[in-house]
Amino acid sequence: MGAATLVIFTAVVHRYASGIPWPRLQDWLLTVNMSWAQELCIYMFIWMAKFGAAYGVRTGIHVGVDVLINRLGERKRAAFVLFGLLAGAFFTAVVGTLGARFVWEIAHTDQVSPDLELPMWIVFLAVPLGSSLMCFRFLQVAWSFLRTGALPRHEHGHVEGIEELQEPEPDPAPQEGQR
Repeated sequence: MGAATLVIFTAVVHRYASGIPWPRLQDWLLTVNMSWAQELCIYMFIWMAKFGAAYGVRTGIHVGVDVLINRLGERKRAAFVLFGLLAGAFFTAVVGTLGARFVWEIAHTDQVSPDLELPMWIVFLAVPLGSSLMCFRFLQVAWSFLRTGALPRHEHGHVEGIEELQEPEPDPAPQEGQR
């Protein structure tokens, strides 16, 4: 996401700086072609979305509606949760399989992207790879749920990498003669 932001920022600065009427700078900037930046960012965000969804399943932050399921008894709740996880695995396996077939078919063509001129199969490879990883994560969470009965939980207030602040230890009682 940081790289995509940097690419778009550079393209926007380039576009506005190209309009500044400084003869040498403007002439040089107009020779720099940045038309590929938007296409690259679109592809980057597609890849991020597919792999981000798989990360979300693994960590418990993927979207799920469980208001009614959480009101059920423990056995019925477990059955519905397991069904949902396996349905997610099935759906992503189907999307991954169909995506792989599509990539296989498009790999045998000469199609390239408009600005970057990347082979289109590389662009579309995000679908089968991301969906397959997401299927694996659904199965991983389902297996863990079967063994432990717990789903991955995400603490919304927790920031990874920042340690919890601990209460400072109180100063020891002053020794005799110190005040």
